[in-house]
Amino acid sequence: MSPEPKRLKVVEDEGDALLLPFLQWCQKVNIQLNPKVYVSTQGTVWQYGMLAREDLPAGEVIFSVPRSALLSQRTTRIRDLLEKEQDILDSSSGWVPLLISLMYEATDESSLWAPYFGLWPQLTPPDLPMFWSEDERLQLLKGTGVIEAVKGDLENMEREYSDIVLPFIRKHPKMFCPQKHSLDLYKRMVAFVMAYSFQEPLQEEEDDDDDDDDDDEEDCRKGTLPPMMVPVADLLNHVAHHNAQLEFTPESLRMVTTRPVMAGDELFNTYGEMGNWQLLHMYGFAEPHPNNSNETADIPTATLQEAALLGAESEEERAQVRDRWTFLCHMGMVSEEGTLVFGCEGVLTEDELRTCLKLLCMSPENFAEYKENEGWEEDDDEEEEETLSNQEISRLPPAWRRLLHKTAELALKAYASDLQSDQALLDETVAYAKLSCREQYSLQVRYGQKWILHRLLELTG
Repeated sequence: MSPEPKRLKVVEDEGDALLLPFLQWCQKVNIQLNPKVYVSTQGTVWQYGMLAREDLPAGEVIFSVPRSALLSQRTTRIRDLLEKEQDILDSSSGWVPLLISLMYEATDESSLWAPYFGLWPQLTPPDLPMFWSEDERLQLLKGTGVIEAVKGDLENMEREYSDIVLPFIRKHPKMFCPQKHSLDLYKRMVAFVMAYSFQEPLQEEEDDDDDDDDDDEEDCRKGTLPPMMVPVADLLNHVAHHNAQLEFTPESLRMVTTRPVMAGDELFNTYGEMGNWQLLHMYGFAEPHPNNSNETADIPTATLQEAALLGAESEEERAQVRDRWTFLCHMGMVSEEGTLVFGCEGVLTEDELRTCLKLLCMSPENFAEYKENEGWEEDDDEEEEETLSNQEISRLPPAWRRLLHKTAELALKAYASDLQSDQALLDETVAYAKLSCREQYSLQVRYGQKWILHRLLELTG
């Protein structure tokens, strides 16, 4: 591991009116940047990014951020107020205290983090699908799962704001104003948290006796730590095959190279193992096919049920399908919003899929016995050792493959275009270049999912 990096140096984009004040602020709060790297808007895959000025070995610290520079519900100036009101700020997302912190700090020019927010004039959020029109989402993203995810997000945001945030704002009129701290601002802050925040992993043991111990214990009981904003770290772009990762220490957060990086190359963090639809939904971009090795096609479990019902030849058989589906719900294998996830190399929800196929294709006698035993079978342990790789899918029992084949066919019908037309657009370089960023990213999402589904058709045909 290389020694801690030296103090931040002025970067190549000295003429950037937004970037330079931010970098000067970084020096002020003791954020340290390795002189072998620099922040820039030139030569990056998207907007701000970080590039190597010199060759970097694996394990080199490229910058460190002291915990005092992090923006969270524990570092904001209204921390005491948030702690006092924590009982009324509880929500399903767990984000409300941070979002209120961001609303407060982002609208006050005297905030310690004002130069940080200054990177986004007028607090313009990342171009997430939640800010697109409904017609545009429907036209570009039908069948991808993004529309449904956005719908849920917007409903949750509006409910959180009206039920929790707005009453809090009205309760503290000296600090907040409904006109300034509006639902629109709340949605923008949600977008910032979705796209730019980081979540620290839970530690197995907490040895520190600092003032945050009680908060940490409460978060551990909830099973997660709240997200936080990490200046500089959020400027790194993402690719599946990243070359840097964030490390957490008691004193600071450090970005460290995971493999050698050549001079002139961009440094990439990882936002996690995410398919393109998740990247577009939460971060506003997608990787070009086939670069994203984490690409997935998520089929609603309801589509599997539909395929089973279509395959039934009589009302008696359809009744059997419904009975078995009810039992699958009882087992927790399927739900109203559940999905079966297929990756590039195989099935990621293999336990759920295997159990569903087994039950839906069982003889009535075997199902009656299975139901009587509450789903327990003597060969369960042996089957759990098998994985549903692409090769294994092609060797499934014929009835299972037929049901899976029909499910993939139905999933493909949910899109507004077919694989061939998307492929033609990708192959036509001039036409593709004329597309907007939204159109290009949506095309990459659709194509990657359809490619996986067509592979599934081949494996089960």
